[in-house]
Amino acid sequence: MKKAVFDPDSCSTGASYPPPHDEPCRGRKTWPLTRNFGLTQFGVNRVELAPGSWSTQRHWHRTNDEVVVVVAGELTLVTDDGEDLLGPGDCVAFRMNDPNPHHLQNRGTQPAIFFDIGGRDLWDVSTFPDCGFVARPKVEIAFKPIRS
Repeated sequence: MKKAVFDPDSCSTGASYPPPHDEPCRGRKTWPLTRNFGLTQFGVNRVELAPGSWSTQRHWHRTNDEVVVVVAGELTLVTDDGEDLLGPGDCVAFRMNDPNPHHLQNRGTQPAIFFDIGGRDLWDVSTFPDCGFVARPKVEIAFKPIRS
């Protein structure tokens, strides 16, 4: 049986945004579960946010749906529609191509943990309107000789 291990040494920390946009996400730890298990059709990440940290910059996806399931702590969901407090067992979903950007903030005093579940369309574009940029997956094509 493959069992996920949430060892602090095996997570990635922070975010890959250019400065200064990376700053609010520095207290984020991410375990890429589906990648660790070799799955490619969808993505599941376990994310832990320290108090005061953000999950991401506010964003929306052109071709990937996304679901968040909170398992511990409290998180504030921030969208153009306002703010909602989320706790253990709460679930929110974001439909692809809906230009209402979202992210989560841990405004509490304890770490918060959630699972982020989404598509893995290689042609997806994530739009970050507050930062003024978009992000696309980096695809590298490698050529190999045909074996006969």
